[in-house]
Amino acid sequence: MRFTDPSVVAWQGVIRRLPHVDRVGVEERAAQLGKRSIKTTAKQQGIRLAVSMLDLTTLEGADTAGKVRHLCAKGVCPAPTMPEIPSVAAICVYPSLVATAKEALHGTGVKTASVATGFPAGQVSLDAKLRDTEDAVAAGADEIDMVISREAFLAGDDTRVQQEILAVKERTGDAHLKVILETAELGSYDHVRHASLLAMEAGADFIKTSTGKAASGATPGVCLVMLEAIRDYAERTGRIVGFKAAGGVSTSKAALHRLVLVKETLGDEWLTSERVRIGASSVLNDLLLQYAKTETGRYGRAEDFSKE
Repeated sequence: MRFTDPSVVAWQGVIRRLPHVDRVGVEERAAQLGKRSIKTTAKQQGIRLAVSMLDLTTLEGADTAGKVRHLCAKGVCPAPTMPEIPSVAAICVYPSLVATAKEALHGTGVKTASVATGFPAGQVSLDAKLRDTEDAVAAGADEIDMVISREAFLAGDDTRVQQEILAVKERTGDAHLKVILETAELGSYDHVRHASLLAMEAGADFIKTSTGKAASGATPGVCLVMLEAIRDYAERTGRIVGFKAAGGVSTSKAALHRLVLVKETLGDEWLTSERVRIGASSVLNDLLLQYAKTETGRYGRAEDFSKE
């Protein structure tokens, strides 16, 4: 299967020249921004914002329709005793459970997202990836999270990486496409930046750090490299591409730190669920516990909030 989109053709036959990333500089800046202290009112605002950006996720072999409905109910109303806490941005499930989530979320404003393209490894044929995407969209998915072919990227086959993204993008229709880089498998910040640029050039609506299944994901350094790539791409093309931090964002502190990175790299106008997402299955409860502490001055109990 061949494609003639200019953004893909532009890369064909070009010797890869990876943009250099100053590893020490990136990690020093990320660490410095991680020391920002966020107190009381600002912390409450940050937690509410982080909740509104969550892609609340369940991607397990034991997922059932009942579990997904429960997760949807929690996503719509995370804390009944704290009505100021907003709904999450989306519920993310496997394609086979999209219809269940779509029905449960009808009329709530919360999006239905689905992983696709042979998630998480992506080691299936392009035809299988496209069928996976088509099934999720047909079931009602508003957003598709696809994985890139890491074996193609690491072999230097940038054309194939972009052609596959473009092909999936064509199948998503009106649904937004989030392209997962799986940064832990890319090997260096230079590769992370290059993969980010490839995905954006091929039409990604969001670029995402990880599947959440790898050893690491949204580390501060990786997030900063991807955010700077988004900034540079937006300045060059005028097109806005969103950012999704997934993998390892399991505490309120980590979630707020990622929002600080966004604010300092891209500006306040980026602090919206239309441009930033946090992919998580467990961080919501910690956000709620931390919010309750700002209200009462003491930590609540984990059992005060449902696990799903």
